[in-house]
Amino acid sequence: MRLDKYLKISRLIKRRTVANEACDAGKILVNDKVARASYDVKTGDVIEIQMGQKALKVRVEQVAEVVRKEDAAGLYAVVSE
Repeated sequence: MRLDKYLKISRLIKRRTVANEACDAGKILVNDKVARASYDVKTGDVIEIQMGQKALKVRVEQVAEVVRKEDAAGLYAVVSE
């Protein structure tokens, strides 16, 4: 699954266009490397989101095409905030 779509489905970022822009700006790192929106997310990847003063680091636990809002947090585990 594409990185921008994963960020939206997991609700780490609310809109796919915002996720796409964050990737283009270099604010999303996957396994300590700047990632493009088209990066193929796999289980075990570590995603770091740098928005403003905050940085959030999560590990991908699961990749799913469709997820209910209540189950979205189960797609990742927070490594550090």
